[in-house]
Amino acid sequence: MKSASLSRRDRLRHMLADLRMPGGLEALDAILQGVDGGTLTAPEAIEQLLAAQIQLRNNRRLQAAMRSSRLPVVKQLHEFDFTFQPSLRREQMESLHELGFVERHENVIFLGPPGVGKTHLAISLAIAAAQSGRRVYYGTLADLITSLEEAQAAGRLQARLKVLTHPALLVVDEIGYLPITRTGAMLFFQLMTRRYEHASTVLTSNKGFEEWGDVFGDDVMAAALIDRLVHHCHLVTIRGNSYRMRQHSELWQTLHTAHEPESAGGRRRRTPVRQEATTT
Repeated sequence: MKSASLSRRDRLRHMLADLRMPGGLEALDAILQGVDGGTLTAPEAIEQLLAAQIQLRNNRRLQAAMRSSRLPVVKQLHEFDFTFQPSLRREQMESLHELGFVERHENVIFLGPPGVGKTHLAISLAIAAAQSGRRVYYGTLADLITSLEEAQAAGRLQARLKVLTHPALLVVDEIGYLPITRTGAMLFFQLMTRRYEHASTVLTSNKGFEEWGDVFGDDVMAAALIDRLVHHCHLVTIRGNSYRMRQHSELWQTLHTAHEPESAGGRRRRTPVRQEATTT
């Protein structure tokens, strides 16, 4: 009798609470208001209720992933400026973000000069995987190798390799930015061999494959590593300008315009200024 005396809103709130759907519970009043006002049909209301719960679940997964995966920032695909990088095909990136490559244990390698968006895309793939409930882990090549070297020195190498082999998606960022030791290269090769055909890895590098021998200090090891990585791989080469250089250029233009002296006629007089190139 008690439940019969409750309003539909209260009954729905009780059911959502019993089903542990806090996202739907939070959105319920606005959705019911839309139904009462005639702006939402019943199917649309159900869709919005479920969408609110899914959004909350994805946000919680992302928060947990940010804590456990060491992702440095949140970068998502919808934030990427494809108009600035015409060498990239939006359709290919959208397809990769559907995560079929993760299910098939394939790799993705982003190659290109600094600042073109390689890390942005790698992190956005990791976030998409985390939101789908998969375990992810992020590290620069230098940081991953340091952790392996420290584990080896402490007699915990096998345990550390197991930890880094387990994630469904591992992001290895900044290959080629810092020199690594031969020992470090051998440890990284062990890690990639363990993940080969068992889990997906996303790698970014500012060096072409022909330079990886110099990066890892051994042409033979680099060739063997590349062979494993590209066997099941989506290779994305980005040819374009640096986003960071564009930001520097836009800032320079703004400051330059703001400080141009005015001529006697009231117009700003052009003052020749040499812009220094910024390297990243």
